[in-house]
Amino acid sequence: MMKVPSKIFSLLQIFTLLYLFTVTFASTEEATSLLKWKATLQNQNSSLLVSWTQSSKACKDWHGVVCFNGRVNKLDIADASVIGTLYDFPFSSLPFLKYVDLSMNQLFGTIPPEISKLTNLVYLDLSFNQISGTIPPQIGLLAKLQTLHISGNHLNGSIPEDIGYLRSLTELDLSNNSLNGSIPASLGNLNNLSLLCLYDNYLSGSIHKEIGYLSSLTELDLSSNFLNGSIPASLGNLHSLSLLYLYGNQLSGSIPEEIGHLRTLNGLELSNNFLTGSIPSSLGNLTNLSLLYLFANQLSGSIPKEIGYLSSLTDLELSINLLSGSIPTSLGNLTSLSRLYLNNNHLSGPISSSLGNLGNLSVLYLYANEFSGPIPSELGNLKNLNNMQLSFNQLNGSIPTSFGNLKNLRYLFLQSNNLIGEIPSSICILISLEVLYLGRNNFQGEIQQCLDNISGLQVMKIAYNNLSGGIPSSICNLTSLRILDLARNNLNGVIPQCFGNMGGHLEVLDIHNNNLSGTLPNTFSIGSVLRSIDLYDNQLWGKIPRSLANCKELQVLDLGDNHLSDTFPLWLGILPNLTVLSLRSNKLHGPIRTSRDENMFPELRIIDLSYNAFTGNLSTTLFQQLKAMRIIDQTTKLPTYLGKVGERDYNDSVTVATKGLELELSKILTVYTIIDLSSNKFEGHIPSIMGDLIALRVLNLSHNELQGHIPLSLGNLSVVESLDLSFNQLSGEVPQQLAALTSLAFLNLSHNHLQGCIPLGPQFATFQNNSYEGNDGLRGFPVSRGCGSIWIPETNYTDYALDDKESTSEFLHDFQKAALMGYGSGLCIGLFIMYFMISTGNLKWLARIIEGLEHKRRKKKQRDQRDYKRRNNRF
Repeated sequence: MMKVPSKIFSLLQIFTLLYLFTVTFASTEEATSLLKWKATLQNQNSSLLVSWTQSSKACKDWHGVVCFNGRVNKLDIADASVIGTLYDFPFSSLPFLKYVDLSMNQLFGTIPPEISKLTNLVYLDLSFNQISGTIPPQIGLLAKLQTLHISGNHLNGSIPEDIGYLRSLTELDLSNNSLNGSIPASLGNLNNLSLLCLYDNYLSGSIHKEIGYLSSLTELDLSSNFLNGSIPASLGNLHSLSLLYLYGNQLSGSIPEEIGHLRTLNGLELSNNFLTGSIPSSLGNLTNLSLLYLFANQLSGSIPKEIGYLSSLTDLELSINLLSGSIPTSLGNLTSLSRLYLNNNHLSGPISSSLGNLGNLSVLYLYANEFSGPIPSELGNLKNLNNMQLSFNQLNGSIPTSFGNLKNLRYLFLQSNNLIGEIPSSICILISLEVLYLGRNNFQGEIQQCLDNISGLQVMKIAYNNLSGGIPSSICNLTSLRILDLARNNLNGVIPQCFGNMGGHLEVLDIHNNNLSGTLPNTFSIGSVLRSIDLYDNQLWGKIPRSLANCKELQVLDLGDNHLSDTFPLWLGILPNLTVLSLRSNKLHGPIRTSRDENMFPELRIIDLSYNAFTGNLSTTLFQQLKAMRIIDQTTKLPTYLGKVGERDYNDSVTVATKGLELELSKILTVYTIIDLSSNKFEGHIPSIMGDLIALRVLNLSHNELQGHIPLSLGNLSVVESLDLSFNQLSGEVPQQLAALTSLAFLNLSHNHLQGCIPLGPQFATFQNNSYEGNDGLRGFPVSRGCGSIWIPETNYTDYALDDKESTSEFLHDFQKAALMGYGSGLCIGLFIMYFMISTGNLKWLARIIEGLEHKRRKKKQRDQRDYKRRNNRF
């Protein structure tokens, strides 16, 4: 064995001792200063810094402390449960500190300007704390700094220009703060920068062209700010760039062709901006691209065939733009593609059969376009498909039987097309299916018995078709089913009794507008989670089953337009969440029985008992119990709708009569409050307590045998939009208090025994003769010119009044269609009709109404002025 010379051995011993010294010992001053900082922390004994003690050795025993040559060189206490500030951090006592990682703690307060004393600092990470205040400009004095991460804090103010002095910087991450102002042009000096992340701030202004001079940049993320202007073409010079994220800003203009020069680019996200123009064909050069997100812009033109050259692409999202033309067949070459989103555009023509080549595709969104023709059978080759949405197009033909191959499919959306034929039995093979939307098509035939094979099915919506036959009882075997919507078909037969046993999982049962007969299921069990039952417009008879009282989650119960024969179901009042109760157009009879229990019907906002044979006096006790109608929610600023919070698969609906029209509300506003007791045999007086129901939007007591005066308290109904007391035996005067109802858009007091002066008010100036006809004792506008004195129209009242001779005009017919919106008063129906028009895209008739209204307003004003002059001349 070779013998080691004694001199070499001695040198090894010296270096070993020197190493042990550098690892074990730190200067007393540095250790003491760190202990002083620890003493200021709120949890010094429960964090990982518990190892920092006077008796232990800093470089050997202290968590996160590393020394070199006897001086603290590295401080890595990330995710150490430290709670405190940096105010007493020993910046001036650690001159050899190069590496500081304090990320993922609970540091708060500001960054002290003394941080500039760490002149040897190379790495600084303060990310994911609770640091606030501004970034001190002194940070620009850290000339050796290579990494600066301060993301995930509460920093505000602007980014200091001084950061542009950090010429050694390779990574700058200030994301996820509250920084504002513009991006400093001085950042263009950071020639060594490879990562620049400023996302999730409040930065504004344009993207400086100088950013395109950072030739070492590999990641540029400026997303989720308020940046505007165009994308600088200079970004095409960043030849090392792998990620370019500019989404969620206010960028405009076109996508520069120069972006196609970034051949190393892996991810390009420009979504959620205001970009216009066409998609550059140069993007086809980005052969390393795996993510291309251009959605939610205003891009137009066709999809370039060059997109089909991006062989590495896994995610292509071009949705919510103005793209037109057909799907290029070259997209069938994207065999690595996993997600394809082309929805919400103006794409047309047939769906390309080449999409059937995308064997790795898991998501296919083509909905809300103008595609026509049959669904390609080749889509049945997409065996990895998880989610297919082809709805809201003009597709025709039948569902391809090849869809039975899609064993991994969980979501199938085909609604709102022109599909025909029977629902194929191959649907029953889709054993992974959870959501099935087939509504608003032209499907015929019977519902497949085999649907119970899809044991995990949660949502089945086949409404608005031409299905016939009975409802198969096998549906009761779907033990995961939450929503069953078979409305508006031609289904007949009885409702399977076993539906009542599905209450443990079924939340929505909607079979309205069919031809079902027989009695209602009487097996609703305790613990039912049913929240909506809509059986409106069928041929059901018999009594309302008492077992419905077990449905404690029930919010909507619509049994209207059937042949039910029963008395008023007072026992439904114990349901704590019942909000909508519609029993209209049945054969219900007898008086409205009440209970002394004050907690009856606590949440009821819509009660419709119209077109029945109820008798007796209107129940004062019932109106006292309607607590939800006695409060106006002043906190709600945006429209909210009835239903389960977060529910996306179903909107509750109800048919109501308001303003002389019968409307189906496809969504029910939570503020919409209705009492409709019309077309019964009620008698006696209108209870004055109805004036306490101040949240009422619609009150209809017409076509009864009510007597006495109109209660003055109805003047308290400050948000009422429709008031119908017609065809009764009411007497006395119209209360002047009603003139204060500024939301009143429809009033019908006709065919009573009213007399005296019609009140004057902004809304009363809009009502026509038909609101008062059949009351021979009424005087004043519009039925007569005088009421004890000369009536002179005021401008703000008469500008919107229509001549009696025009009340049957086409304009008024359209105005009644628009209901509330014509006069601009009454929130709820206006919101509903706006929702309907926007969802259907039909605004032309509204424009015609508004144009007609303006023309007639001008003509009427001219006539009123002439009449006024004539009256003055006469007297």
